[in-house]
Amino acid sequence: MNSAKNRKKRSFSYMPKFGCFSSDYDKPTVERSDGAGNFDMESGCTGKDRSPTHLVIMVNGIIGSAQNWRFAAKQFLKRYPQDIIVHCSECNSSMLTFDGVDVMGKRLADEVISVITRYLDLQKISFIAHSLGGLIARYAIAKLYGQDIQRKPSQGNGECGSDKSNHPCSEEKFKGKIAGLEPMNFITVATPHLGSRGHKQVPMFCGFYTVEKVASRTSWLFSRTGKHLFLTDCDKEKSPLLVQMVNDYEDLKFMSALQSFRRRVAYANAKFDHLVGWSTSSIRRRNELPKRQHLSKNDKYPHIVNEEAAKTVDSEEEFSLETKVDGYKTIDMEETMIRGLTKVSWERVDVSFRGSKQRFFAHNTIQVKTYCINSDGADVIQHVIDNFLL
Repeated sequence: MNSAKNRKKRSFSYMPKFGCFSSDYDKPTVERSDGAGNFDMESGCTGKDRSPTHLVIMVNGIIGSAQNWRFAAKQFLKRYPQDIIVHCSECNSSMLTFDGVDVMGKRLADEVISVITRYLDLQKISFIAHSLGGLIARYAIAKLYGQDIQRKPSQGNGECGSDKSNHPCSEEKFKGKIAGLEPMNFITVATPHLGSRGHKQVPMFCGFYTVEKVASRTSWLFSRTGKHLFLTDCDKEKSPLLVQMVNDYEDLKFMSALQSFRRRVAYANAKFDHLVGWSTSSIRRRNELPKRQHLSKNDKYPHIVNEEAAKTVDSEEEFSLETKVDGYKTIDMEETMIRGLTKVSWERVDVSFRGSKQRFFAHNTIQVKTYCINSDGADVIQHVIDNFLL
């Protein structure tokens, strides 16, 4: 009983009293929480309650928390009150985000399973992740790919129950599913898909190789996460983790899991993001980035300056993972990651906060991490919502 109370205190709820919200966000809502970070909304208008069937997992970035997604979660619930349950991940927050992409990915996978087992009517699943959270989510879906999650507390570990006549344990049946659910949207926002090493991927280094080299050598300051981001975690036997993650690798189906989603979308800051460069967040080579003079504002979404629809790709071609820091230059690892990730199609949405007073906080503004500081990103969140596939 005490542990349940403590867990409820740690999670957050969408109460209307956020001091930095404008009056539009101060109006009472009818959102409800189960006390474990999951939110849905009472229908209240049809006379009949309908259980939501679509689970939306929101994942925070480095040194972040579930609180970072509270604005976006509220907007999703207002738009789709009867269709979705939003779960803002709580398992990787604050200093736990230094534990490494693999450790955090496993924790997120376990957390997703624990949510799924509590909701019997779920049929679909989507992920929306900010910054490092996109890499964590990519690892988690590989762990969850093809798993049969029986939604009973005693079977929350993903194993099949003893009554195989009622719960067939067929690998083929769950192929293409994420934790037994239909994968719909996989959306990343300012995520360093290609890591943070090389080719001006961290704008705050101003393109200086010396600064970048020092940062790479001191990546241990960010523990295992730093090594993963700067691709310094390889050994004689294995490539860096982020390079492994662009193919199905051993028993982890990284690309099969990504391919299973109906949509994959990469939102990227074209400018003013000092932590994650345009190339790595949009999964493009630098010569493939749109020319800045061709970017134009959208009347409905003022900070969306470019949209690219998903293109058909040949996913059959395989790429070698024989990529080692000592034997390859960083650019070769980057090329390997781009080729691997673009074996599946991506929608790309480029964002610019040029002219905004909040432009220097672009990395957080694109997510609306804190409304009073990052409110200009509200149109980006609205764009995510308007194009969300139910």
